Amino acid sequence: MKTIKILTLVLSTSLFIYSCSDDDSVNDDDGPSADLRSEVYASSNTDGNPRMYDISDPNNIETKTFLTLSTDSEGIYYDASEDQLTQTSRSSFKLNTYGDISVSETGVTLDIDLESSADLESPRDVAVNENFYVVSDNADLDGDSNTAEGRFFVYTKSASGYTLRNTVTVDFAVWGIEFVGDDLFAVVDKTSDIAQFSNFTSLTTNTTVSPTKRITIEGINRTHGIGFDDGTMILTDIGDASVDSDGGFHVISNFRSKFNGVNDGETLAISNQVRVAGAATFLGNPISADYDADSDTVFIAERANGDGRVLAFVDASTGGNIAPSINNELSGASSVYYYSEN
Repeated sequence: MKTIKILTLVLSTSLFIYSCSDDDSVNDDDGPSADLRSEVYASSNTDGNPRMYDISDPNNIETKTFLTLSTDSEGIYYDASEDQLTQTSRSSFKLNTYGDISVSETGVTLDIDLESSADLESPRDVAVNENFYVVSDNADLDGDSNTAEGRFFVYTKSASGYTLRNTVTVDFAVWGIEFVGDDLFAVVDKTSDIAQFSNFTSLTTNTTVSPTKRITIEGINRTHGIGFDDGTMILTDIGDASVDSDGGFHVISNFRSKFNGVNDGETLAISNQVRVAGAATFLGNPISADYDADSDTVFIAERANGDGRVLAFVDASTGGNIAPSINNELSGASSVYYYSEN
């Protein structure tokens, strides 16, 4: 998730609530110092333009919309060391990286610093491990919708752009992906399972593989989003994809220990998780998630409710039918990424 840890968002659920497109309304209360960077980046299927929500000061939240030539984007990542924002474009079928993000103003058309060749077919998420950028792609490879398959495109990033090193094909539909150390964890779309690929980047050739381990997450109907920070895993549940009010997410603390304690093909019990769901949450199809362990805050891209929202839940590990502390309308919301620093 983050490359630089932070102390920020020391908030209660009532600290600030806003619901808007670009105009923010905030409750008046004390909050973190405004000189600490604390930002949520979001992509959209509707227009492909990334948004940045500056939430470092809850009394003065700023929203920026950056323009791009993409008309549909999914999967987003911010690299503070290079001040670059990367999205996967579902319209150009590329990885696109844009520079000078921290000094760019709202409404500006971003210039592409780096891009890949047009290799992708149906990109859904991006996970980063050092200079490896992995994109999950759920294109139907055999033309038979009754069979499940997916691919991971493995790119290496350099100063001149992205090079497709290899593709890894799997026998299940893919969506959200997340690196935990050198292991890649992937949601198994259309199921309540997650899969682990140990030392994923050591797979250097075009190949078809089975996961190192695959388990079922009790209590989830259909998982999509995945996020991890400081030992805690977040997994979303979109429920019935046609319903905009039956979604939720699960918080799994001490994830490695719990995951290792379940045998391949077996189930992680609901008693080892915390679930957030209910009418107060605005969760219908939460398709992307990120997490900040310092403030126990879960960030969600909600695709169905209200045509799309960017949500945040403070003290998420308390679970239950809790209201979001951030509720920002974003048509076609498809991915979120949280960045912060001291």
